[in-house]
Amino acid sequence: MWAYQPDTAWWLSSWWNSADALTALMAWMRRSGRTDYLWVVDRSFTVDKAAFPAGQKSTDPIEGDFISRAVDDAAWWGLAWVQAYDLTRDPKYLSEATVIANYVNGFWDTSTCGGGVWWDRERTYKNAVTIGLYVRLAASLHNRIAGDTTWLNRAVTGWNWFTGSGLINASGLVNDGLTGGCANNGGTVYTYNQGLAIGAGVEVYRATGNGAVLATTRRLADAAITAGPLTRNGLLTESCDATTSTCDDNAKQFKGIFMRYLMELADVTGQASYRAYARTQADSVWNADRDSLNRLGERWSGAGSAAYPNVRDWRTQASALGALLAAT
Repeated sequence: MWAYQPDTAWWLSSWWNSADALTALMAWMRRSGRTDYLWVVDRSFTVDKAAFPAGQKSTDPIEGDFISRAVDDAAWWGLAWVQAYDLTRDPKYLSEATVIANYVNGFWDTSTCGGGVWWDRERTYKNAVTIGLYVRLAASLHNRIAGDTTWLNRAVTGWNWFTGSGLINASGLVNDGLTGGCANNGGTVYTYNQGLAIGAGVEVYRATGNGAVLATTRRLADAAITAGPLTRNGLLTESCDATTSTCDDNAKQFKGIFMRYLMELADVTGQASYRAYARTQADSVWNADRDSLNRLGERWSGAGSAAYPNVRDWRTQASALGALLAAT
């Protein structure tokens, strides 16, 4: 919160990242029972709902209602307002999430790859992050709107397309996107794509009670937490976490997103291995990744090098908070 800008109501220089940081803050409030930052939720909603020219809060214009040409960016804000509704029960937040979800739904397109949501208004790419966000958001709306069938149908259709699209590889890991020929592009396996897939599955399971959905979701989680690209030496690791590189401002927050949704899966299933994994992450964050000011870094192992030190900023703090919450 030290980095939050109360006058402009965001975390400086990152639009979707601010939505995710706000979501992490609200997850902490719900988990801890604390309410002292509720003002941040209302302040962010009131100020950031407006339109902003290109270059002010994003390289793209923000057109009002948190919408821009970046479809995934809008969806991150939609999930934030669902979390705000859960925290406050104020219907204005659920209404705003619905406005955003309708915008995202406008980019569902069966004419290419049989379905999926375009990543941007120019319709250049179908990828894992956008479909994961869409399914999670659609299922979340169904689970909060009495008598809904529209969002349920969209969520189930989206989930079925996602799991059949080829985005999930043979190892149960989610690659970044599809080729122009609608095949898995072999792109980087990012923790946040894996996490969003888990989060989408959890919310669809809550909506439907379908055991097959939960089984697929558990397969996604199990693939991530066993040794492989996403878990190294027992710790959740982004591909850019090597001490010979550093993560950009987006990837600094990816691991926290994974942990948020693993936490939900642990809550739903009571699976001890998910809690144990979360505890391992939290212990390493607290014991190896924390400096004397309680700042939490990018690499949860605490590792760094002279050329690539372990970066600590509000993005890495929000991400590491996800690990601490998941262990509670």
